[in-house]
Amino acid sequence: MVIKKFIGKTEQEAVEAAKKELGENIVIMSVRQMKPKGPFAFFKPRQTEVTAALEEERESVRKEPEREAVQQVAKVVAEADKNVRLAGQSGIEKKLDSLQTLLESRLKEEDKSEPGAEAKEKSGESGAGSAEPEDESPKDSEQEKFVRLLYNTMIDNEVAEQYANQILEDLDKSRKPNMPLDYVLANIYQKIILKFGKGEGILPAAQGPRVVFFIGPTGVGKTTTIAKLAGNFTVEKKKKVALLTADTYRIAAAEQLKTYACILEVPFRVIYSAEEMKEAVEAFRDYDYIFVDTAGHSHQNKEQMEKMREYLSAMDQGVESQVFLVLSATTKYKDLLRITDNYRGISDYQLIFTKLDETTTLGNLLNLRLYVDTSIAYTTSGQNVPSDIEQFNPQKTVKQILGGKA
Repeated sequence: MVIKKFIGKTEQEAVEAAKKELGENIVIMSVRQMKPKGPFAFFKPRQTEVTAALEEERESVRKEPEREAVQQVAKVVAEADKNVRLAGQSGIEKKLDSLQTLLESRLKEEDKSEPGAEAKEKSGESGAGSAEPEDESPKDSEQEKFVRLLYNTMIDNEVAEQYANQILEDLDKSRKPNMPLDYVLANIYQKIILKFGKGEGILPAAQGPRVVFFIGPTGVGKTTTIAKLAGNFTVEKKKKVALLTADTYRIAAAEQLKTYACILEVPFRVIYSAEEMKEAVEAFRDYDYIFVDTAGHSHQNKEQMEKMREYLSAMDQGVESQVFLVLSATTKYKDLLRITDNYRGISDYQLIFTKLDETTTLGNLLNLRLYVDTSIAYTTSGQNVPSDIEQFNPQKTVKQILGGKA
């Protein structure tokens, strides 16, 4: 499948450019208005971006042996990826050591920048007096600076001050004078991992299908996330998945999910009411999972929020369901708080964070985890379907929050 973006003064102009390059059989996946940027942006006209897809003929006519070969490759890749992750966990001490080296080098730079530090070093001041203060005071000072450096690193990565302070307060309960810096680092690293916990993700139903709802504001990537998970469950886990969309406000959104359904060769249906939701669940009773894409809209739109509540409550008592709130890691913290508060009134949910590749700070993942007190199930980074998604990895995230590299 070929997916490309085209920009024009109008939607029609962008669509024409797409047809000219890809042909008449394109599917319009999304349309969005682009705000002008740069100097004098106010005077520049708005442009329209169209994302178009073309299902290549070789994909639509793929023969059974070829399909099996693709699935086999996907299985091997998944196994290799699993082994890499396990190897990473076994080398966690090495990661901590390299992170400590980074922080200690910054600590030395800070020492050199202090007034009188150089003169003090040359004079060899050590104070011939009592040995006990001389033995402990420099160590305590170094440890305090190291902890302060960790705090500043968390703040730089946009961890909210209240949570950064909370983490250091937990550390103080077990911290002792002359404690080695590597122990301090390992201690705080483990404490943040425990605060994140581990999301359970999508679980199989005890009987019948598991109905999985994906909710969230506009533009966070719900539809693409659903396609990634559907690809993972059908190709790698060999499960029967059906796709439904209740997003009847944007035709392009339904077409986008329909395109993914065709590629994955799974059933697809558009839902217009709670009654149709019940009928669809009954129709796919022998499936393992039913993924439901909901309309992306402002969390302040009460009418649409109420309609979403109707869909969620349409499930019969015997049907098991889960809800995932999809959020972008690039959204401002204050906006994330408002979004989660509004959706919390609809249903209990787990979190999915998208667009991790579009930000360098991951503090909001910790902020929302602690604020909402619910687990993070998955994260996505990129547009590739189905590869750019993974179950939430607290170790990797905490390492980045503390200044290490992914």
